[in-house]
Amino acid sequence: MFDHFGILAPVYEKFIKPKAPDQIIKLLDLPTPGRLLDVGGGTGRVSVFLESLVDEVIIADLSHKMLIQSHLKPGLHPVCSHSERLPFPDGSFDRVIMIDALHHVCDQAETASELWRIIKPGGKIVVEEPDIHHWAVKLVAVGEKLALMRSHFLAPGQIRALFPSLDGKVETFYEDYIARIVITKNG
Repeated sequence: MFDHFGILAPVYEKFIKPKAPDQIIKLLDLPTPGRLLDVGGGTGRVSVFLESLVDEVIIADLSHKMLIQSHLKPGLHPVCSHSERLPFPDGSFDRVIMIDALHHVCDQAETASELWRIIKPGGKIVVEEPDIHHWAVKLVAVGEKLALMRSHFLAPGQIRALFPSLDGKVETFYEDYIARIVITKNG
């Protein structure tokens, strides 16, 4: 498999500027004690703002070169892993984020199942994705297909449907062309 992000890693944050994720912080109810996992977190461009708000931040990403960039940021602990087979025991994390990454994974349903498996009772998961209903996101999707990326964008309702609702609460929040799905596991 070709690693598009490995090529982009050294310059990724020059094009996608890091900015404080105020909405993510609010939706996660941070600060809080415990561990946070950033799945598909790449260079740590989001996690770097969260590391002082939890006890530990781990970034799981498949691109080794992106993780090298995250390792340069203090307080972030990179782990090379598929999102479909995370190397953590059940209930390992108090908070989990997946920012702009779900459309890049091989199996979105399996990834959602893994996020649900590793979150503790009472924990929160935030999945942030571009909303495919917007024309600009549709253009990005076409561009990623032309770049031979395996991207598969889901509508917010499709993302919600990936998570079990019997043992938790699923909410969707919208901001411009972004959808944030917040899953809270009953405690």
